[in-house]
Order: sequence, then C-alpha cells, then structure tokens
Amino acid sequence: MSRRSIQSRRSTFVRFTTIFVLLSCMLAPVLQSQGKPNPLHTNPLNLDPVVREGFQHFYILDYEGAITRFESILASHPQDPMASGYVLMVLVFRELYHQDLLDTTYYAHDSFLTSKRNVPIPAPIRDRIEALNNTVANLCEQRIKANAADKDAYFARGYARGLHAAFITLVDHSYVAAARQGLSARNDSEQALKIDPDYADAKMAVGIQQFAVASLPRILRMMVGITGVTGNREKGLDLLRECVAHGTITSVESRTVLSLFLRHDARYAEALVIQHGLATEFPRDYLYRLEEANLTKDAGNGPEAIAAYKSVLADARKPNFFIDPRLQLAWFGLADTERGQNDIQSAAQHYLEAADQPKCSDWLRRRAQLNAGQMFDLLNNRSVAIRNYQLASAGGGDQSQADAARKYLKTPYTGK
Repeated sequence: MSRRSIQSRRSTFVRFTTIFVLLSCMLAPVLQSQGKPNPLHTNPLNLDPVVREGFQHFYILDYEGAITRFESILASHPQDPMASGYVLMVLVFRELYHQDLLDTTYYAHDSFLTSKRNVPIPAPIRDRIEALNNTVANLCEQRIKANAADKDAYFARGYARGLHAAFITLVDHSYVAAARQGLSARNDSEQALKIDPDYADAKMAVGIQQFAVASLPRILRMMVGITGVTGNREKGLDLLRECVAHGTITSVESRTVLSLFLRHDARYAEALVIQHGLATEFPRDYLYRLEEANLTKDAGNGPEAIAAYKSVLADARKPNFFIDPRLQLAWFGLADTERGQNDIQSAAQHYLEAADQPKCSDWLRRRAQLNAGQMFDLLNNRSVAIRNYQLASAGGGDQSQADAARKYLKTPYTGK
C-alpha cells in the first residue's frame, strides 16, 4: 500500500471519527434525567437546585439566563471541574448557535469537513473557552493524582474534552486534534465506569465511540482495531439507551444522539419517534422543533415536513415563545423541502427569506443566495439569478460559496 494511500485512509478515519464527535454535541443541551437521580452515581453538584435551574434556562436556548446561574455556581465552587464544565458548555453552544452551526442538515454529509468557511469568534470568548477547558483538565489531573478512584474527575474531563472537540472542529477545522479528544473522552468515561459501573452519564461517550468506530469502512475499522479501539453499533446504541434511562445530566442528550445516529443509518421511523418525543416534551426548544422537521424531510415526507417548518415559523411569531430563534434555519429547511417537491417558486422566495434574516450568518446567507440563484435560473429569471450569484460570490466575508456562484454566473444552473 502506498504512503499516499495510507495517509488518505488515515485522513478519512480522522474525518469519520470527527463526524461522530460532533454528532455527540449537535442539538444536545444537557438536562437532568426525568427520573429520580441517584446521588451515589453522579457528582453531587449536578443535583444543586441552581445548577438544575441553569439547565432549564439552557434548554430553551436562554443562554444568558443559563450562564448567569452557572457563573454563580463556578464562583462558589471554583475547585469543582464540573462547575467550569457548565460554563464551558453554555459558551460553546451559544457560539455555535450564533454561527448557525446547530442545524444538523449541515452534517448530513461530510462535505462540511472540506468547507472553506471562516467562523469568526470574538477573541475574549475564544480565550474564555480555552481557559475553561484548561481549567477542567488541570483540576481533574490534580484530583486524579490525589485519588485514582475519582470517578467525577474522569467524567468531568471527558465531558469537557467532548465539548472542546466540537468547538475546535467547527471553528478551527482541527480534525486530528478533535478526533484525539473524542477518543480521550471515551477513555476517561470508560475509566469512570470501571470505578463505578452504575455511573450512567459516562456511558454516553463510550456509546458514541462504539457506534462511530463500527460505522467506519472495513479497512479503517481494521486499522483502528490495531490500536485497540473497537466498536459495535448495537452496543453503542444500547449504551445510549441506558444513559437515557439512568443518566443524571446526559439523559436528554443521549436521546438526541440516538436520534442522530438512527438518522445516519436511514432508520428514519425510529429516529422520528425519539425526535417527536423531544419536540413534544420541549415545545419551546426551537432546535428540537426544527430537527423534527428536518427528519421528516429526510424520511421523504415532503408535505408533512413543509407543514412542520411552517408550524415552527408560526410559533416563532408568538411573543416570547422561542428565545432568539434563528429563523434562517427554518426558512432554509423549508426552501430545501419545497425544492425537493418541485415547488421552485416557493423555494426561491423562501431562500431569499433565509438570506434576509437580520441575524443570519454570512455563511448561511451566501448559501441561501446561491440556492436562490439556482431557483431563479430554473424559473428563467436570469437577471435575478445573476444578482444572487453576485451576492454569494462578493469579496470579503465568507467565501465558501464563491466558486459555485462564479460558475453559475458564467453558465445558468439547469438542475443537473
């Protein structure tokens, strides 16, 4: 086997592993289990009333309300790594949300791994994220040195590593580092389970990696197996189900990952059952409502998906129903679905609606403009198509759509 071939396969392994690291975090705000948590198998801080209240705010995407509460917990528990982990969680998800990166349609294919997209994160926020991640690592290392059986420290470190892996992948495109952190998160979680087999929250990272490795192409599974890392798809799903049933702070998160993995395997009916349950249980969670519409679209039920997107948009018009809904995601999903239903006129208008949203990221705006241009080409409205291609390929800002837009400036899009 040539060196180039080996390097290519290693790169593919890194990308596949990274995809599943990301899936562990997409749309996955953490909430306490709906059952009665067992204080013997979780960090006692997870049961603090202020912590639980912070999660409640986080779960309706009220990031500011959540971070206020978690900062107060950190101030009163500076030596507990989970306190830093809570703040890290909110900061990471808030930034990904503001960058339109929490819509799972972006990850339906691995093309996002080669995206030229630039993700601008304010320097003070980036510095805080890195500092919190380092704080968790340092505190956990100190605690583990003092007590090798500190299951809470192993879990906290693994959890922070998973969050940081998602951040550096999407923001910095650091695929190798993210894959390593994902595997390290699994190792930390496995260590926590060796100490306490009933530490259910730790089963999530192990389940994710079990499924991820088993989902690799055969040659890559063999290469990974040499390093001692193994995988089993159904075992991974079972571990996630156990976490759903018994987890303290990863129960709902594991339901989300289950839905995503089932979606990956085109098991849409099963995924929809889970996602519908989440959307029904948390109707003010904009992302869960959006994901149910996305899944309905992927399952091939275009008319029902269109109705679901329109329902989300209708609820968004109700005062204070959603907190800071990124409506461009719903408009874009609606337009994509209408496109699939050959309703080209509606798709064109709704891509423009997505692009016109005041909080739309430059990246998603240009994607919408490119797609709008394609629709107007199909409608034989070349002048409007050209105007949108020009916007999508304009200098400055995001350039990930520029090459395709310039192509269609020269030759009209024909739908092939």
